[in-house]
Amino acid sequence: MESIETKIARIQAGEVYIFADIIDTYQNRIYKYCLRLLSNREEAEDAVQDIMLKVFEKVRYYQPKGSFTSWLYKVAYNHCLNLLRRRKLQRQVSRLFGREVAAESAERAAEDTMFSEPLASALEMLTVEERNLLILRIFEDKSFEEIGEILGKNMEAVKKRYGRIRHKLKAFMEISEKEEGECTKASTLQKNKI
Repeated sequence: MESIETKIARIQAGEVYIFADIIDTYQNRIYKYCLRLLSNREEAEDAVQDIMLKVFEKVRYYQPKGSFTSWLYKVAYNHCLNLLRRRKLQRQVSRLFGREVAAESAERAAEDTMFSEPLASALEMLTVEERNLLILRIFEDKSFEEIGEILGKNMEAVKKRYGRIRHKLKAFMEISEKEEGECTKASTLQKNKI
């Protein structure tokens, strides 16, 4: 079986049809990664297409200093980060002009319900960079060395930051669980009064 690095070298040499193998290998993984960062299925699907196109266009610049997978995730992270910044700017502009945000789609409402557990609430309280590090380590099962390559940081700095983020996430989850418990208690009391 041919290694990914060999396939990339062949693509760079002009055998562009091999890029279909790259898409088959990584499309689903990158979709899951984008979904976790963006929390929106439609945006994640669009992002994967855009990312794969960017990778195809820029693959000739890829240098095998690090792994191709790390380079691919770096492209995906930067693309998602830009989307999140754009989303934030759009919300600010909407508020500035007094426009209400469009009603949520049924799919978005269902996603919110699925991700409404304490972990999802706690993840939302983290910065995009913090969330990205956790996603890469926990959900994508990347080593600290690979994460360092993706983020352009040294491995020890990544390990330390990961430890701090885990403590921060745990604290947020405890607060979220406590608030959820209080809401449930208040709801039960309200029902008993009726």
